[in-house]
Amino acid sequence: MQALWGERRRIGLWRRLWLALMEVERELGVDIPERALAELRAHLDDADLERAAEHEKRIRHDVMAHIHHLGEQAPAARPFIHLGATSAYVTDNTDLILMREGLQLLLGRVAAVLVALAKPARRYRDVPCLAYTHFQPAQLTTVGKRITLWMQELLLDAEEVLHRLDTLQFRGVKGTTGTQASFLELFDGDDDKVRELDARVARRMGFTRVFPITGQTYTRKLDAQVLAALAGIAQSAAKFATDLRLLQHEGEMLEPFESDQVGSSAMAYKRNPMRAERMTGLARFVIELEGNAWHTAAEQWLERTLDDSANRRLVIPEAFLASDAILVLATNVAAGLEVREPVIARHVAAQLPFLATERLLMRGVKAGGDRQRLHEVIRTHSLAVAQAVAEEGAPNDLLERLARDPAFKALKIAVRPVELDPAAYTGRAPRQVDEFLEHVLPDVLHRVEAVAPAAAAAEVTV
Repeated sequence: MQALWGERRRIGLWRRLWLALMEVERELGVDIPERALAELRAHLDDADLERAAEHEKRIRHDVMAHIHHLGEQAPAARPFIHLGATSAYVTDNTDLILMREGLQLLLGRVAAVLVALAKPARRYRDVPCLAYTHFQPAQLTTVGKRITLWMQELLLDAEEVLHRLDTLQFRGVKGTTGTQASFLELFDGDDDKVRELDARVARRMGFTRVFPITGQTYTRKLDAQVLAALAGIAQSAAKFATDLRLLQHEGEMLEPFESDQVGSSAMAYKRNPMRAERMTGLARFVIELEGNAWHTAAEQWLERTLDDSANRRLVIPEAFLASDAILVLATNVAAGLEVREPVIARHVAAQLPFLATERLLMRGVKAGGDRQRLHEVIRTHSLAVAQAVAEEGAPNDLLERLARDPAFKALKIAVRPVELDPAAYTGRAPRQVDEFLEHVLPDVLHRVEAVAPAAAAAEVTV
């Protein structure tokens, strides 16, 4: 991702765009000698960035600086470089190419996180654990089911990025204010040739769709839509990381921790969820960048204003770079998750009597009891038992208390020991995991594989 957004890659694309423009102009009848094209082709990737900077210092225009520099390297091409174009021809179209490639890279990384999470989801598909609502113990779920909640968020992100890639449009060859007037002049008023120029250049750069209407630039709404997709990825990763931080506090699930890793410079015993914390910090940064992009789109005056330029040069690359870092961390954490089943089982056992009261309530009403009265009996005993357990370390005798209470004793209702099997309280969670992993996940992964490269290995060293 760093190489993608580097200056050398950007200028290489500018030169390819100038080449494509000259090639198609020649195909459509402009008298451009083959030698001009040959010289330009020979200098696509050898720009001297220091020499170009010297030009820019003098003329204060980055695109013209590179036109002059390329003209020095390819003198036969010099008279025809940028013919009919405006700066946005290279700057905007390059940004679109870079965003397309950046989205493909991120899509591969999202897939890597999904694959990594699928393994513990499958392994722990039927391991009962406490669910939490309001971060208070609630009806049981399974460890695998909780992991699929994280996966589903990322799956939605993958589908959004696929949509963005499928609908991404090229700015194309539109001229100074989007009217293509300069190209109409170049082709002596031949409207068909101007439209063909636009389409052919787009195809050469790998785009099948071209904006039919632009001002000097393509609409900045597209930037905001792309950054919204990145913000979605950041949100999903932050949700995963935040949940993991909470679970690490409970001792149930932990991020990887190396054998020589130090958790604190002062408190040697600590094992902090530093990678998850880093994910949430970077996610806030990416999520906030989306709003910046919408403001930029809203502030564009008429056909174009330059107050977007410096802003976009920071915001767009940094959004992609930070999103890439988030997904590298997420893959590392997902691949090394530590699940402490004994701790989870103890927590379940401590809360199971409370969870069993819902069955007791249903059974009492079926036996002729008053639902509201029985609910109040359960509430009163539950609060008393919870306080005794917390403050005195007393055993959880809730079910015994309820069995002795006249309201339930008269109905001859109690919870049998066999009914305290945690697996009986997880509903369809294990089957939901199976259905998700077998029928939902593969379809999206196949679609991702068709358009995105496999994520390159990236080591987390800090």
